[in-house]
Amino acid sequence: MRVIAGSAKGRPLKAVPGMNTRPTTDKVKEAIFSMIGPFFDGGLVLDLFAGTGGLGIEALSRGADRAIFVDKEKQSVDVVRHNTTAAGVGDRSEIYRNDAQRAIKALAKRGQAFRLVFLDPPYRMTNMDEMLEEIATAGLLEDGASIVVEHDAAHVYPEQFGGFKQRKSVKYGDTAVTIYSFRQLTTEPANGNDGGEEHDEA
Repeated sequence: MRVIAGSAKGRPLKAVPGMNTRPTTDKVKEAIFSMIGPFFDGGLVLDLFAGTGGLGIEALSRGADRAIFVDKEKQSVDVVRHNTTAAGVGDRSEIYRNDAQRAIKALAKRGQAFRLVFLDPPYRMTNMDEMLEEIATAGLLEDGASIVVEHDAAHVYPEQFGGFKQRKSVKYGDTAVTIYSFRQLTTEPANGNDGGEEHDEA
């Protein structure tokens, strides 16, 4: 694995040991960013099931301002720390060990809104539409935000729900990538800032 484009192009990324984490292949990663970017003019990124951190790191390399990485597994958190440093984006990264729903609640208290969200959960989890509703209700999305859901190709997510509208859904073998755009249904605060770097909880 490597960073494909941007300021950290070509930097190698470490994988999480064992078989529990399924890193996004370079081919799929390149396809994702060609659909949502390929480059960004700032913005805050949330990589919620971070794994290796490859998606969030790629977004930082391509121009995002900062990224928050969340994973509940210690091995993954350690690998994300290594990879953000190796890619030269550690100073723009926050890394938390937490499960996704607890992290959403914790992040909601900080008054931040994300321009780009990556959801690449274990394939047994097929409730990312419900989780996106939670993220939106928590006020964590900018108006016009992009959301990338990586999931089992056998599962089909709805084309539209809440403030989310599907832009594209593409299959790559057993993997599918579904991309949504978000539009706020009501006016919510969508700004904020913070300090911190690496922590055990969001």
